[in-house]
Amino acid sequence: MPKPRRTPAQGEPQPHAGVSARTDHGRPDRHELVPVRKASDILPAYRGTPVERLLRWQNLGEDVGPRRTKAELLIGMCMDNRKVMRTPENYAFVLRTGGANLRRVEFKVSFAVAIGGVKAIALVGHDHCGMLGLPRRREEFVRGLVENGGWDREAAEEHFDSWVATFDVNDTAEFIAEEAERLRRRYPKVLVAPLLYAVGTGRLAQIVENRPN
Repeated sequence: MPKPRRTPAQGEPQPHAGVSARTDHGRPDRHELVPVRKASDILPAYRGTPVERLLRWQNLGEDVGPRRTKAELLIGMCMDNRKVMRTPENYAFVLRTGGANLRRVEFKVSFAVAIGGVKAIALVGHDHCGMLGLPRRREEFVRGLVENGGWDREAAEEHFDSWVATFDVNDTAEFIAEEAERLRRRYPKVLVAPLLYAVGTGRLAQIVENRPN
C-alpha cells in the first residue's frame, strides 16, 4: 500500500526517536507510519475489527462505553510506564515486555487466543524506546543493578550480556513490523496490527509496508 512520503505532524514519532524515515544509505525504509486523525484514515484491513475500535478510542477520543463481558483483543506493548491504552474494562488481554518483544511470552499469547478466544492482536511499539541501542546502555544498566538492586557487579555484567541480544532494538517500526509478521505466521487465523505509540501525544500510528513499485 504505497503512500506519498510526508513530513510527520507535531506529536508523531520523529526519525530521531528510533523511527527512521530513511536508512543510513539514503534508501527509503521498508515501512511507513500512517496516522489516524479521522475514521477514514483507519486501514481497510482493520475496519470492523477490535483494532479499529482501539484506534477510535485512542486517537479520536470516542467513548469507550461500558464494561465488556469478554476480551476481544490482545494488546502486546512495551513495558514503558509512559504508555496507556484507552479501552473498556475487560476488553483486552495486555502483555507488556521490553520493546513489545513477545518471543519470550508466546505461551501467554497462545492462551489469549486458545482460551480467551481473541481474534486480533495489536502490537504496539513506541518512540523513544529504552530498548533502542541497548548495548550502549551496558554501563548504566550494570551500575543501576548494583546500586538499586544490590547485585554483584560481575553478576550484573553477565546478566546484561546474556540478554542484550534478545531485547536490543535498532529501529522500532521495523522491529514491530517484523514481529507482527512472525505472529501472523504463528497464528494465521488472527489479525495482527503493528502500531506505533507517540509518547508525546498518546496517539497510535499504523505501520505499513512500502512495497516496490
